[in-house]
Amino acid sequence: MSLYDQQYLAIVQNILDHGYYDQNRTGIATYKLPHQTMQFDLQQELPILTTKKVAFRTAVREILWIYQKQSNDVKELQKQKVHIWDEWMMEDGTIGTAYGWVIKQFHQVDKLLEQLKNNPQDRRMMVNLWQIPYLETGALAPCCFLSMWDVTDGRLNCMLVQRSGDMGLGVPFNTTQYAVLTHLIAQATGYRPGLLTHVINNAHIYENQVEALKLQLTRKEQAYPAPKLWINPEIHDFYEFTMKDIKLIDYQYHDKIHMEVAV
Repeated sequence: MSLYDQQYLAIVQNILDHGYYDQNRTGIATYKLPHQTMQFDLQQELPILTTKKVAFRTAVREILWIYQKQSNDVKELQKQKVHIWDEWMMEDGTIGTAYGWVIKQFHQVDKLLEQLKNNPQDRRMMVNLWQIPYLETGALAPCCFLSMWDVTDGRLNCMLVQRSGDMGLGVPFNTTQYAVLTHLIAQATGYRPGLLTHVINNAHIYENQVEALKLQLTRKEQAYPAPKLWINPEIHDFYEFTMKDIKLIDYQYHDKIHMEVAV
């Protein structure tokens, strides 16, 4: 069994068994638990679920759109047949002053790359999408809003902090995305990938996802080993990676499980 299936399904089971039930802004009630944490050594495995299919290429396209392209243009994703932001697209075709826009506005990735190359023991290496003056003009307040970076013994470690975690749909994407992002930034700055620690302040299951997640839990004993991640070893500029340079090897998975997104 992959370590991600093990840790993720343990949180899902804990929420179903002990979660606090209440309403929220979406109008679809949730079961939730605070302060859930998962941790992975990225040299040992890539965290991606095998108890259901995760759309790996879609997940990577989104994280590159945010961190590499630093874009807020939903149409750019739609051209790649990625429609996960369609529900939040504003009249101008963007998500406003959110995600990639905030990164570009403050040159956050450029600063992180410079710190990692020239001052790797800096304790202020982070990318923060929670920029208060721009929250109201964004289509959605960022869920994965903070990543903090550390270099220890030649390994690049990332702590991802997520204020709100939709366990059914969002979290499986988010963990895998930031694992890939850590690999890419590590290769671009000359480090080996290290730890990915994923902290979720509000880990929740929408009540219309309960039966789907119960189905996924029945697959726990039939989970597959984690696949391998291949990144083109010739690329050492973060801004030059393309989808052709990022591949999964030997990804085995159970069937996709359909769930509704809460907007």
